[in-house]
Amino acid sequence: MKQTIFSFFIISVLFLSCKPKAEEKPDRNISLAQWSLHKSFFGDALNGDWEAFARLLKENPDSLLQGKLNPDDFPKIAAGYGVNTIELVNTFYFSKAKDMAYWEAFKKRCDEAGVKVGLIMCDALGDIGNADLVERQKAVENHHDWVKIAKFLGASTIRVNAAGQGTAKEVAKNAADGLKKLGEFAAKEGINVVVENHGGYSSDGSWLAGVMKAVNMENVGTLPDFGNFCLESGPTGCTKEYDRYKGIAELMPFAKGVSAKTHVFDDKGNEAEMDYARILKIVKDAGFKGNVGIEFEGEKISEDEGIKATKALLEKLL
Repeated sequence: MKQTIFSFFIISVLFLSCKPKAEEKPDRNISLAQWSLHKSFFGDALNGDWEAFARLLKENPDSLLQGKLNPDDFPKIAAGYGVNTIELVNTFYFSKAKDMAYWEAFKKRCDEAGVKVGLIMCDALGDIGNADLVERQKAVENHHDWVKIAKFLGASTIRVNAAGQGTAKEVAKNAADGLKKLGEFAAKEGINVVVENHGGYSSDGSWLAGVMKAVNMENVGTLPDFGNFCLESGPTGCTKEYDRYKGIAELMPFAKGVSAKTHVFDDKGNEAEMDYARILKIVKDAGFKGNVGIEFEGEKISEDEGIKATKALLEKLL
């Protein structure tokens, strides 16, 4: 009898030791921002004439889709890179803001590709920090459709811009007002609103952190972009830049996602213009858990190569 019990005990231990452990969900998930393929979607429409581009975006947005790739296929394209979460850009779908039949078909494409939408980046909808109250409210309402689309697609977040006119203090006050109003609407739909450091005052980490403190809402936060810290530009590029490491650290307490911007890689696969190990340590030390979005914007290699290089770098460091 004792021998039988002992044998059963040994078999049970062996069985339990061989049983696979439940897969743990990683704290940080690598996603793919659609802007990484903007040249492949827009093609020759990106000819440097941004005024003409903005005009056509309002008048005939689908005419801008002149590239070799179709935004309709982004779920399948992203799955090909081995990612399970995508970040859409509204300017690729500007004519579809009220076309729910389109989004039903798009959601089906996502399901078939095995990917989900994490967030929608929203541009060209007006300034949320507009000095004019009527125009500011109009800009807030222009985002409502995209909040609803995000909810329908199962996304958690939309990304907006905190732009406006006036002094830093004036724009901060107006942007906080606009973000509160949009945040209140989005909260009813269960959607987050995040602001990216995306030029102007928003590329100053302390300024944007101050706006977040003024808004003080659970569903309003930031999307720290590793590369967008240019404060002033000249004919040859950025002439004044905010300290990116300081800026990322200032924005991380409010982060609901991060944008892993890359431009240039060295022969070891590291980003040549910034210390990615240092940046990701800041992200980890902040206790961030969520999507780390690949956003390649380089010129020296193709978008395809840039996406793969960014993903490899993130996988190595995360």
